[in-house]
Amino acid sequence: MVGAGTLINIVAVLLGAGVGVLVGDRLSERTRSTVTDGLGLITLVVGALNVMSIGDDAFGDAVGADWTLIVVLGAVVLGGVIGSVLGIEPGLERLGGWLQQRLAPSDADEARARFVEGYVSASLLFCVGPLTILGSISDGLGTGIDQLVLKSSLDLFAAMAFAASLGVGVAASAITVLVVQGALTALGAVFGSFMPDSLISAMTAAGGVLLLGIGLRLLQVRRVPVADMLPALVLAPVLTLVIDAVR
Repeated sequence: MVGAGTLINIVAVLLGAGVGVLVGDRLSERTRSTVTDGLGLITLVVGALNVMSIGDDAFGDAVGADWTLIVVLGAVVLGGVIGSVLGIEPGLERLGGWLQQRLAPSDADEARARFVEGYVSASLLFCVGPLTILGSISDGLGTGIDQLVLKSSLDLFAAMAFAASLGVGVAASAITVLVVQGALTALGAVFGSFMPDSLISAMTAAGGVLLLGIGLRLLQVRRVPVADMLPALVLAPVLTLVIDAVR
């Protein structure tokens, strides 16, 4: 199920990436590196703000004030273990390489690596965050697409900046947006009205930790395997439900 909000988001990513690719060829390597660093810093700020969801009253009431941070960190650690065993990050990179061979074929290792990094980084950035989760669920519930429209406007400029430095691989992330937000929209249509605020806060906080990892990747501080940690977005609300039930 794909809602109108997700379709708008896909168009925004493709448009931004297209403009970024055209502009990027005219920018120096130093300028493109500076743009990427700026995106990394902004991503760190957004991630930190999302992590602050651990302070939400609904989340604290569900798990207890002393358990909020433990739930989020536990979800991230366990999610990382599960994701690394399943090989989510290598799988996403292989998908990026497969798309590169079909959308922008090149035998150059540097071009292939740049495409894959653009695809993986943009996919994670566009699909991890509160607007992705809340906006898609709201779209599924039929209560409006305002949040996804806002996300689309942000993704438009982010895709433009990303593609200017990382190339056409950023445009391929529109496929990931389609799959992830489409699934969340369907989830919202079926279960959204029953999802308490505490679970959404848990998902948002865990997503914030993952965004911090993306920021570190963009700044080339450390290549954090963020994709391997994606199960944390499921584990965080599950742990919240379990602790709320046994307290």
